[in-house]
Amino acid sequence: MNLQNVESQFEQHLSAWREDEKTALELQKLVGELRFDRSIEIVIFRRDIHDSRPSEVLNDHLFATNYVNKPISVKTSLEITQAIAALDMAPARIDIGSLQTKWLNQEGNLSVAEFVASELKHIIGAEAKAAKQVKPKDVVIYGFGRIGRLAVRIITELMGRGEQLRLRAIVVRPRKAGEDHEEELTKRASLLRKDSIHGKLRGIVEIVPEDNQLIINSCRVQMIFAEQPEDIDYTEYGIHNALLIDSSGVWTDRIGLSRHLRPGIDRVLFTAPGKEIRNIVYGINHNSLNLENEEDRVFCAASCTTNAIAPILKVLNDKLGIHQGHMETVHAYTSSQNLLDNYHKKERRGRGAATNMVITSSGASSALNEVLPELAGKITGSSIRVPIPDGSLAIMTLQLNRETTLEEVNEIMRNAALFGDLFEQIMYSSSKEFVSSDVIGALACSVYDAPATKLSKDGKQLTVYIWYDNEYGYTRQVIRLAKYAAKVRRYMYY
Repeated sequence: MNLQNVESQFEQHLSAWREDEKTALELQKLVGELRFDRSIEIVIFRRDIHDSRPSEVLNDHLFATNYVNKPISVKTSLEITQAIAALDMAPARIDIGSLQTKWLNQEGNLSVAEFVASELKHIIGAEAKAAKQVKPKDVVIYGFGRIGRLAVRIITELMGRGEQLRLRAIVVRPRKAGEDHEEELTKRASLLRKDSIHGKLRGIVEIVPEDNQLIINSCRVQMIFAEQPEDIDYTEYGIHNALLIDSSGVWTDRIGLSRHLRPGIDRVLFTAPGKEIRNIVYGINHNSLNLENEEDRVFCAASCTTNAIAPILKVLNDKLGIHQGHMETVHAYTSSQNLLDNYHKKERRGRGAATNMVITSSGASSALNEVLPELAGKITGSSIRVPIPDGSLAIMTLQLNRETTLEEVNEIMRNAALFGDLFEQIMYSSSKEFVSSDVIGALACSVYDAPATKLSKDGKQLTVYIWYDNEYGYTRQVIRLAKYAAKVRRYMYY
């Protein structure tokens, strides 16, 4: 070993790393200015940049390089973002990973600035700005459990200038009688601030006990303590035409959920499969939601499993055709189960969740009849709850309408994850070391495990493995649907 060469390599790498970190810092500064001054959000393959360490930004670029097999550099990302900043753009969410990939693949000799202006021409100018003017929407979270707290985290993280969803109130049932809720506020603030699975909230949580309020980053949020929906007049808190997100699970049908349509509430979004209301998976059938129809004032985001499998099934059915299939989900345990053996009204769920695998039913296959009617009656399903707190796996064995190859299947899914209409919903994993804990915090609701895919010799029986964060990944879908229903979705470039 030549020690002089080793020392030289070390110094060269250290010097290059310092320059890359400085570039990442410059990129983050510009990203922050665009976000807070002009409502332009910059991401790289779904991953937010503005609230990361420089080393995390560099890691995101390494991830992107491995993802697209192209040299995605932080220097070029900065050039692209500078080009974006120079344009008279409407508020938008722009993926510079996708932009950089397309620029590297371009057949012409356009400069970065010329290429960016050409790709984003539909977002530039006064006409584009006028076409996408949105009015901020008040949001109320009803229920402050696993999904409710994650919804609060996501909404406050995405607040920016406050021009889309504005978190105004959180409704909970009081734990004890009386007007003094300071102790409960303190405990609920602590649960929001620190989570055993999802870590610490990025930012601040303070309580204002005299007003029954929480300050969560940029949001001053009213805590409303009520036994029933009918106890609340939201206009008394300055809330008007709000979207209420019910994550309590107390009511599951149209009659029950319609009780939320109180003064100040315009629409109700339920975060579980609902009865007699539309089951919507954002990215799949959200366009079927009639936002002018009185009947669609109450709707739901289906289940976490339906959100995980529907995007994959749609892509495969569109490209290869699905004759029939079966889905088995290996699902993390939930608070609907007993921690220790005890009475439970449902079969098997009375046994301790942390010490047993528990066979349960799955409503995902029946929900597909509505979400993907072209597959109605073709997919059966069941579920096994396993002793982990988060991170689930859907295993689907599908009979295809035509022969295929593993290479074709993986390329179909890779393209869907990179450039398709389901870019937000599907993530492509080529890692042979992926395990359930790796999916926690995934922004996509479906993570396609390419190395695990299996195909029969005749090329017509396909088995795919789909990871999903049944808490966070699902809640991201809830918020996407909430933005759509609230009519605050901006231009997007993916």
